[in-house]
Amino acid sequence: MQLLKTTDKDFTPQFKALVNNRREATVDVSGTVHDILADVKVRGDAAVKDYTSRFDHFSPHSLRLSETFMAEQAAKCPAEVKAALELAAERIGSFHERQLPQDIGYTDTVGVKLGLNWVSLSQVGIYVPGGRASYPSSVLMNALPAKIAGVERIVMTVPMPRGEINPAVLAAAQVAGVTEIYSIGGAQAIAALAYGTDSITPVDKIVGPGNAYVAEAKRQVFGTVGIDSIAGPSEILVVADDKNNPEWIAWDLLSQAEHDPSAQSILITDSETFAQQVIAAVEQVIPQLSTKEAASTSWEKHGAVIIVNDLADSISLLNQLAPEHVELCVDNPQLLASQIKCAGSLFLGRYTPEAIGDYLGGPNHVLPTSRSARFASGLSVYDFVKRITYLECNQAALQKVGQAAVTLAEAEGLPAHAGSVAIRLQSGY
Repeated sequence: MQLLKTTDKDFTPQFKALVNNRREATVDVSGTVHDILADVKVRGDAAVKDYTSRFDHFSPHSLRLSETFMAEQAAKCPAEVKAALELAAERIGSFHERQLPQDIGYTDTVGVKLGLNWVSLSQVGIYVPGGRASYPSSVLMNALPAKIAGVERIVMTVPMPRGEINPAVLAAAQVAGVTEIYSIGGAQAIAALAYGTDSITPVDKIVGPGNAYVAEAKRQVFGTVGIDSIAGPSEILVVADDKNNPEWIAWDLLSQAEHDPSAQSILITDSETFAQQVIAAVEQVIPQLSTKEAASTSWEKHGAVIIVNDLADSISLLNQLAPEHVELCVDNPQLLASQIKCAGSLFLGRYTPEAIGDYLGGPNHVLPTSRSARFASGLSVYDFVKRITYLECNQAALQKVGQAAVTLAEAEGLPAHAGSVAIRLQSGY
């Protein structure tokens, strides 16, 4: 764990190294993924079944889960978990319904009708991890925005190592209304969704996080299909003053560290005493976690505590780090929040731990990582709709704007462009 102080002479190079630290998998899997994609593209279901048997030690007769199997497994989900999923779905749905965009249509001063229509994607694939990370909450976060956007066909793939699946994942799918589910994962699942097989109709876009192979597969199929993003390891940055309970902040930092040994947790504070208290609290909490191996490695290798003179100084640092999650545990979090330009999602105040957002806060928990919050946003309804613009000129309107179009087409050396307008200006039918 790094302890940095803005007053240190070598702070700038140390902070720059922290910003540029690449925590993604260092092993190049592109070649392996390329071969898997090519194989699935040619052999379809047979290739998918071969890879499923090899990697998941599971040989399904049918890739698609039957309605009976899904219902039986979902019924094994504890009642309190099902109730929590239903509450989460209600809150997530309510937030995302407010994102539905409005069409635009107007007639300008020369009589040209212009507009923009929003239309939903037709079919979307949702990748749900099933290995180290088996998250029913991710089913809701990916499926509900698509459903609210109006996507007609929502397909889910989830690996079933040794034929096992978390009942809560299927309960979440039930709550979200997803009924087309395939027991496959890895690069082969991405290939099946992108290219299609005998039993799987290809989709238009693939969303959802996964391991290095899934991320690389999404990168390679982009263009054949759309993708949401290339997900990297989880991140949290907590800005906190010394009025906080250091143990609370320790738990918050570890809430992301426990995801993955490559996850990153950073604290920025204006109190060195408080910083040391949090560091001590983290060391006390880690042994209590069933996820202590991942959490400990993450904290030791990628954790950082930065001491600033004033919490206002945290804004510049934060915007350079562009973290996935930001907690503002201060008296007036809205003041700092108004200055933040690069973050996936903000959690304001001492009583808003990031974990609330992971499950049922309302905003999506699929967020930009690896500093991509500089230019990207979290998953939303907007990811499942597209824009179609339109123009309508009558004869009078074309007479008013057409000659300028002819002039520009001729300037660009495109005579057919110019002619298609000019011929309408010179004569009627």
